[in-house]
Amino acid sequence: MANLETSLKECLSSIDGATAAALVDYTSGMALGTLGGGKEFNLEVAAAGNTDVVRSKLRTMEHLGLKEEIEDILITLNTQYHMIRLLKGRGGNGLFLYLVLDASRANLAMARHQLRRIENELEV
Repeated sequence: MANLETSLKECLSSIDGATAAALVDYTSGMALGTLGGGKEFNLEVAAAGNTDVVRSKLRTMEHLGLKEEIEDILITLNTQYHMIRLLKGRGGNGLFLYLVLDASRANLAMARHQLRRIENELEV
């Protein structure tokens, strides 16, 4: 089992193209931990904004009567991919991993695979 700091470091070191990672509580919008980003990319703002994305999708699924679980949400921009992976089990309810990738260097299939592996090893 890995702690939060180790898991965020693993996101940036083992996922090609990863430039920023965060663990976010979508009930409050607060980032519990962040790594990467910088002056031009504020992870605290991104965490709060993506909380709205998760809440909106969950609300829409409820209105539609979908009895599914969100694995991840992918947002593609011109130069970046943003992945949101909702945590399952071991105290992860209400939390998501947020990953920013450089689109020119990332492999989405591998990024999803690695993020799933990191989620499974994360102890919250």
